[in-house]
Amino acid sequence: MTAGAALSISNLTVKFGGLTALDDVFIDIAPNTIVGLIGPNGAGKTTVFNAISGLVSPASGKISIHGSEMKWPASHELAELGISRTLQGVGLFSGLKVIENVMMGADQSSGSNFFKDLIGASGRAEAKLRQRATDALAWAGALHLAEKMPGELTYPESKRVSIARSLVSYPQLLLLDEPAAGLGQDDIDKFAALLKQLKERCAIIIVEHHVDFIGAISDQVYVLNFGKVISSGTFDTVKRDPAVLAAYLGTSNQTGSEKLGGQNA
Repeated sequence: MTAGAALSISNLTVKFGGLTALDDVFIDIAPNTIVGLIGPNGAGKTTVFNAISGLVSPASGKISIHGSEMKWPASHELAELGISRTLQGVGLFSGLKVIENVMMGADQSSGSNFFKDLIGASGRAEAKLRQRATDALAWAGALHLAEKMPGELTYPESKRVSIARSLVSYPQLLLLDEPAAGLGQDDIDKFAALLKQLKERCAIIIVEHHVDFIGAISDQVYVLNFGKVISSGTFDTVKRDPAVLAAYLGTSNQTGSEKLGGQNA
């Protein structure tokens, strides 16, 4: 485990009955970096996120958050630990405006009560919460959407609002689960530029199938296959690793390397 890392995991093993979903997984994420987590379908990528998020209980393994080793967190402890996660899809509340949806992501440990603030029982707290949501929307490039309803948004706009909602709790570590899913290439390029700006605020770990997208934004990449880390390093390093090429393409030749750098996986 690396001292001073935003997140460090070692020897992570997760089992579902007789199935070993993760086997001795290790990951280190330095502050203000983007780390990509890739691998074929069923490799265990989302299970890593679920272990970090308290949604599954590891059979073994150690976790260090912001340089301090601790027990594996429960879901309700994430905000207090400075961790925020987006899920696959967007999950916005259709009956709330964009600004209100973002306010829903506020850190519950701050003492905010969104519903009380929203109905005006605490005007000062609501104004503070709304300002935080406004700042988060601005960071996500979605401030102009604040007063719209979710049904009025394009899918790429909804993605930005989802990111804003995860930022309103001021996370030090942001977990993004397939953020580029469903986006066209132009929107993926814009999203990549956004994430490079966001790492000025926090460390980011991304589970993603768009390999080119990971290559464009990541400082470090971990490749999983059958629950094990089979390669780690820069994207240029791992995409030439014979174990990675075999996992994705069943080949280890240079043609396979070129394909891995130019396809979704």
